[in-house]
Amino acid sequence: MPDADAAARAADLALLTEAAEAAADLALTFFRQDPQVWHKENASPVSEADYAVDSYLKATLRASRPDYGWLSEETEDDPARLECRRVFVVDPIDGTRGFLAGSDEWTISLAVVEEGQPDTAVLIQPTRGRIFTATRDGGAWLDGRPLALERHVGLHRAKVAGPAALLTRLRHQLGPMKDGGYVASLALRIAMVADGRLDLALAKAQAHDWDIAAADLVLREAGGILLDMGGGPITYNRPTPRHGILAAGHPLLAEEAAGLIRDKAADDGRA
Repeated sequence: MPDADAAARAADLALLTEAAEAAADLALTFFRQDPQVWHKENASPVSEADYAVDSYLKATLRASRPDYGWLSEETEDDPARLECRRVFVVDPIDGTRGFLAGSDEWTISLAVVEEGQPDTAVLIQPTRGRIFTATRDGGAWLDGRPLALERHVGLHRAKVAGPAALLTRLRHQLGPMKDGGYVASLALRIAMVADGRLDLALAKAQAHDWDIAAADLVLREAGGILLDMGGGPITYNRPTPRHGILAAGHPLLAEEAAGLIRDKAADDGRA
């Protein structure tokens, strides 16, 4: 029932938006205030701000949708989510290193995933007051302005952001490119393609669902695509919610970049 689906997405979008705005206010109370920090097994930092935002979002969202599953970077994974038709996929602070360094490049990323695909998304950049929203088949928006990729540029003219190792692979094939720098929040890096500040965003392997689900939908609804190097569709809410190397951009540009990265990896393997 398309009308029922659209109504459900609208209700979820309103819920996510309200929760994201409140979570942003909470996160800002810790920003540049020297919050307590710990380190995970992979040496990545996590702060009391991450935990506080995660606790707030989990309590708020699940109280409103108790039948939805839950997947968050800062909550121990519960396999029960795999049995849920809809799942909240949350990164309470994406770009924690940037947050701790006092940078503007961190976001709060919220998505509802339905049967393996993002259905509703809100991505907020608290320090700038920017809020990206999207619903499946309903378009993508930045602060109420519709987003649409209006042009396709070739890789030689593309403004690209991503990890140094992946940029080096492309430069090996292409020569100099426009450097978009390194954006600490992967979700923001992808969303910047949707709003036109970047042409292409790259991500190294091991990104998780919570890093990309919301930004993936924003980009998709703006007319772009997020590709893994195999070229297949990205599926969410799997038992292991990790992904390989990713390229985000206009479909033709992302395909071109993915092909060159694959070719360079194959050449390295033969060397």
